[in-house]
Amino acid sequence: MLDFTEYTKIFIALLAIVNPIGAIPIVMALTADASEEEFKRTTKITVISVLVILLTALLTGELLLGFFGISISSFRVGGGILILLMAISMLHARQSPITFSKEEASDGNRESVAVVPISMPLLAGPGAISTVILYTQKSHAPLHYLCMGLDILLLVLVLWVAFLSIPWISKHTTQTGINIFSRVMGLILAAIAVEFIANGLKGLFPVLA
Repeated sequence: MLDFTEYTKIFIALLAIVNPIGAIPIVMALTADASEEEFKRTTKITVISVLVILLTALLTGELLLGFFGISISSFRVGGGILILLMAISMLHARQSPITFSKEEASDGNRESVAVVPISMPLLAGPGAISTVILYTQKSHAPLHYLCMGLDILLLVLVLWVAFLSIPWISKHTTQTGINIFSRVMGLILAAIAVEFIANGLKGLFPVLA
């Protein structure tokens, strides 16, 4: 099991990747013509979907890596590059095409939009899934999995509060404010990505250690 500081770092990393505040303009656009009841239902489905996706990554990520014969070091490098690309987009206040595309935005009805593209890949996309799998590999103690699960639950709680605050945020927050938040999260995410890549390279090439 890791210490408390590490689990705080994991939560911040997931928060930076999921970026609930940065996703709000897109969620608002996708639910612009929804009634209050439809918006609440969409929010509920989205939060539950994100929780299920990330918990599934937590519990089955190691099995997936073993099934495809991928070493954790290779996954660190690949996941780090993916997260770095997302961070660069965030630093430019843009939504990364890795997580979201216009085609996905126009696909499906209200309920399916809550799952695709809002839950997956906008929120619980490749970056978030990769981060969960990478941090899960740091320990195999049952308490570690429990603490990781608590981090995910706390993240989903923050996401739910952010969604509930959308009506207020739309009235009191400008796009500039959202862009500033995204850039700060992008900077944190870039540092985490570099750490993933560096540790992966050390595993692949022990001479670098």
